[in-house]
Amino acid sequence: MGLDNPIHIAFLLILLLLVFGAKRLPEMGRSLGTGMRGFKESLSGESTPPSLVAEEQTATPATGSAPAPTPVVTSIGQPRPPAA
Repeated sequence: MGLDNPIHIAFLLILLLLVFGAKRLPEMGRSLGTGMRGFKESLSGESTPPSLVAEEQTATPATGSAPAPTPVVTSIGQPRPPAA
């Protein structure tokens, strides 16, 4: 009587597709994933500054080698040495 039945899940997905449209669903999924990731980071207490996250996502080394590690700043502003 809940969402354990695959027919119920399929019905909800079709309903979401009709209500929001095919263009909006990927954006909603992306924002939901970002929100869940942020929530998980806030619970664990470990976070990276948004500028470092953006750099990691856009950095693609052309030579196949990993980029140099950047120091992680703790919540009190003191740099922490990168893990070996």
